[in-house]
Amino acid sequence: MKKESITINQKEPHYEIESITPVSAHVLQIVFAGDVPPAYGDVQVYTAGGSQCSDLPGYGTVYRDEGQTIYLSDDGSVYQPPMEPEPAIPPEPYTPTPEELLASAQAAKRAEVSADCEQIIYKGVSVTLADGSTEHFSLTEHDQLNLFGKQAQLAAGAERLEYHADGQPCRYYSAADMQAIIQAAMFHVSYHTTYCNALNMWIAGCQAAEEVQGIFYGADVPAEYRSEVLDAYLLQIAAEAGGRDESETVS
Repeated sequence: MKKESITINQKEPHYEIESITPVSAHVLQIVFAGDVPPAYGDVQVYTAGGSQCSDLPGYGTVYRDEGQTIYLSDDGSVYQPPMEPEPAIPPEPYTPTPEELLASAQAAKRAEVSADCEQIIYKGVSVTLADGSTEHFSLTEHDQLNLFGKQAQLAAGAERLEYHADGQPCRYYSAADMQAIIQAAMFHVSYHTTYCNALNMWIAGCQAAEEVQGIFYGADVPAEYRSEVLDAYLLQIAAEAGGRDESETVS
């Protein structure tokens, strides 16, 4: 079966083609069915029946050669393959400055001691009651609110108040026992809040990340970072230590 064909510069032979298509204003794509012309110029296009149907002058430059597919240009342009990108040079690993290392260590240590403080406060206190028994009371934020609410009941003259120790059913406590529970709770919360604040002052005063790493919850705070309030608490704890286990109050 005959195909469309072309001639170059009105000269034989005819070259059968599969297709001829403009791909841009100045570039023509020709897919040849068989032989390919050795040179180009004005292109005449013929139908399968042999009638000339088009004349395309000036396509004398091979824009791109893909074997049976030839691209011709009428403005002298030729295909330029894209430049291969320069290989990417990996960036140098970033080395933080001593100041950045210090700031990062301080932020991490502040978060650490804050979490430890909260955990110890929430753990609560053990309180010895008037009958000599000892009960433990957790001090989550909800528990603290409940206990401080009991303080208002005491101020109003209540002689017994309902509350419960950890793992125990709710029962009535005498005003004296409830006052002892509230005082122990307030001391526990206030002491650890004050101590944690002193730790944060110590962390802020460090000059190197290595110093920060040596700080932990429970460490003795250097004198220059202890507040007047913390010193007072420590004196009170020391004075009371002979009469009870210090850990019952401060940890």
